[in-house]
Amino acid sequence: MADSVTSETLVDGPHNLVMRFRNVSDGSGESAVTKVDASALSTDVHGNAVDSVIIEQLWWNTVGMSAELFWNASTNVSARKIKIDSEGYSDYRDFGGLVNNAGSGVNGDVLLTTTGHSSGDTYDIIVAMKKVY
Repeated sequence: MADSVTSETLVDGPHNLVMRFRNVSDGSGESAVTKVDASALSTDVHGNAVDSVIIEQLWWNTVGMSAELFWNASTNVSARKIKIDSEGYSDYRDFGGLVNNAGSGVNGDVLLTTTGHSSGDTYDIIVAMKKVY
């Protein structure tokens, strides 16, 4: 069996991207699962492909598990940790957002890993991002 996981794209425009991720765990969890695939996003009006995203806002609710967003690279770099049994909102726009600083092997993707998961634990995460071309 596997966790019941959904990823939903709410907005995929020329500048902005908003996605929602949900999980109801069976106890197996997620490890470095691609949540944002930069190569699959819509292009800008000139046909330029997305290089990466900047995380501007984050809404979350976790029950029984924690989650962590990573920038995908040769060695993945943590973008944001989300505590177990928490809910909240963070706005990073005042300082330009959370920028991908992962170094070598960067492909623009955002990954997610859960920890402390057991059967019936959940997360619900909404991420608002700006596209970088």
